[in-house]
Amino acid sequence: MSAYFFSPTRLPAGCLIFLLLCISCNKSRTIQHSKELLNGHQKMLQILEDTRRKIDTPNNNFAAMAKIIQCDSILATTRDPNVQLTTLVKKAIFLLEYGDEVQSVAMLENTAQTLQSSPEGLKVVLPYLGTAYMRLAERNNCVKGHSSESCIMPIKGKGIHKDKAPAQKAVETFERLLKLDPKQYDAIWLLNIAYMTLGEYPSKVPTKWLIAGLNQADYVIKPFVECAAALKVQVNNRAGGSIADDFDNDGFLDLVTSAWDLEDPMHYFHNNGDGTFSDWSERSGLNAIKGGLNIQQTDYNNDGFLDILVLRGAWQGQEGPTGDQPNSLLRNNGDGTFTDVTIDAGILSFNPTQAATWNDFNRDGWVDLFIGNESQSDKSPRKCELYINQGDGTFKNMADAWGINISLFVKGVASGDFDNDGWPDLFISSMSGHKLLLRNKGLVDGKLVLENASQQAGFDKEMYRSFATWFFDYDNDGWLDIFVCNYEFDKALSYYAAKDALEPSSDPAGKAFLYHNNRNGTFTNTTKAMGLKGVAFAMGANFGDINNDGWLDFYLSTGNPSFMSLVSNKLWVNIGGTGFRDATVSSRTGNLQKGHGVSFADFDNDGDQDIHTDLGGAFRGDAYPNAMYLNPGQNQNNWIYLKIIGTKSNRASIGAKITLTFKENGKTRIVYRELNSGGSFGSSPLRREIGIGKASVIDEISITWPTSGITQVYKNIEPNQLLLLKEGADGYTKLPMQKLPFAASNMPMCAPTQ
Repeated sequence: MSAYFFSPTRLPAGCLIFLLLCISCNKSRTIQHSKELLNGHQKMLQILEDTRRKIDTPNNNFAAMAKIIQCDSILATTRDPNVQLTTLVKKAIFLLEYGDEVQSVAMLENTAQTLQSSPEGLKVVLPYLGTAYMRLAERNNCVKGHSSESCIMPIKGKGIHKDKAPAQKAVETFERLLKLDPKQYDAIWLLNIAYMTLGEYPSKVPTKWLIAGLNQADYVIKPFVECAAALKVQVNNRAGGSIADDFDNDGFLDLVTSAWDLEDPMHYFHNNGDGTFSDWSERSGLNAIKGGLNIQQTDYNNDGFLDILVLRGAWQGQEGPTGDQPNSLLRNNGDGTFTDVTIDAGILSFNPTQAATWNDFNRDGWVDLFIGNESQSDKSPRKCELYINQGDGTFKNMADAWGINISLFVKGVASGDFDNDGWPDLFISSMSGHKLLLRNKGLVDGKLVLENASQQAGFDKEMYRSFATWFFDYDNDGWLDIFVCNYEFDKALSYYAAKDALEPSSDPAGKAFLYHNNRNGTFTNTTKAMGLKGVAFAMGANFGDINNDGWLDFYLSTGNPSFMSLVSNKLWVNIGGTGFRDATVSSRTGNLQKGHGVSFADFDNDGDQDIHTDLGGAFRGDAYPNAMYLNPGQNQNNWIYLKIIGTKSNRASIGAKITLTFKENGKTRIVYRELNSGGSFGSSPLRREIGIGKASVIDEISITWPTSGITQVYKNIEPNQLLLLKEGADGYTKLPMQKLPFAASNMPMCAPTQ
């Protein structure tokens, strides 16, 4: 039977005219819709620029130049010597925040000279002076003379400063301070770090102030290699987000970064598939999109191209204009460009946030969006938002209509099906002290019911301020557990790092907490039993499997705005689901600079996960190059990568449940994963990268799709390949996976010192 092809010549003339008119009308509507989106994009760019100007005020704690100008105004008018002195100290601090370390040091030296006969005055000024010298040392060596080992604990090799003068002055200043106040723990910590930058730790550190063991490994793995500069994906950013994923569907993982200030553009590095990246920031239009402390990817319109959510305003307050910043939804146009569709999609709001999660909460096949805002005042609460996807490119905030009334200082949001009932639940961390577990009970009379299950779960028993969080199954028992990090502090983080090292205690400040799912709606705090100890103060954080053993590890990016908060980011390795060990020192991933968005991803397609993290602080003067840690391969373990496409379920398949069954050393093992981008601050790829240890074959892979609820099973799968699995389709497709020449041997400039 011959195929029948449509031809307009087979239609009557009247039908042909009608068809042409329809085509013309549809084309007209398409053009009009494109114009509307373009107008919305331009409006958002103008909103961002207007907001940037509005928040450039001394009332904004992070607008350093505005505060410097205010100090100059005071100094020009006051005659009061006390006011003059305090204003000069403030100006020196603001100059440091702005990035003028030389002038800051000079002013603080003059002030210290003025106060040389006042021990109490020196106790106030010397910490700032020592910190200013430390930052000057970092500027001259770690920023201007950046190397692959700069600021990585323990500092050695190419990380040791060539320009030693600033660090030597820092040593002198901190020792002078400690003679006045021996219990200045933050000064003790920074003194040890300063000696390390000089190559004189621990031998030259005075015994009474030595923190021993900072160069000793707790758990030994092969060292990662920092190659951001060699790969030309290095950006000297302030605090910001990280996404690793394939934005143009060419089979290679790209990298997108952001920074939180509204002067800072986003960056898009395209993976060329030949061992190089190209900067597509300008051609994609992302360089015109400014700001964003956190960014996440999704496919909100089910068109097969990953879109981007940009979150803004976090930590900048809700009183006055500084925190009133809009988020952005950036539609991937499928041609390498992005359009800001925030206004057209109906999600424009002005609240401080960096916390959100994508999931199909009502299981209609379209991903929805939950945003946790920072509410610091009962008088003007900033409620969380729940945007339900209407399936036509728009969203509707149903939080009020569905009785979801949450007003906390939210810092982290994660979604996952903790009770295995098929409906994605929510976990919320906050600086308000509360941790909320919301059980999704499904649709009742057309309304989504989110039941507060926090008390039953046991989260109301431990009140503490918290930040980074996620759901993951750390022991592979098929039930999602919860990670959350304490974020309580009233001093610089260096204080807690030193105190914990010198005087270990049960103080929970800055420590990581792990909660095991008991399968009955309750959770048990297994932090101590799992060996998690030491302070971290995690902000950016994510999890992955760096050694392909099938057990999930995690990386914590640490910090806060203070320049004295110079503490190490941390890598923890999962030991067979029975405990975690600190592999920071041996892995060479413990950068001292402030860490934010984290992505675990196999950028070079060599079968092991690398780690990207966005580094740099909140202030202009605390910008720092981001890091790309390449995994050298920890062993000969096998793996499987899965690209999963939903048809009835959301196309990105967020929420899909994956089960792998295999035999390792004669013993049957099961590995469980739920598809998402990982932790609350940082985004790993939506393709699943799963280790299977020494298994030579996967007996069974099963996928349970979130909307249809169907389970598809694939048997006897060979490892070490990338498979395409599609909802409702028989079998699977093997996708090409080209290994890329990212190895350190091909890039001598990022090879570590032996």
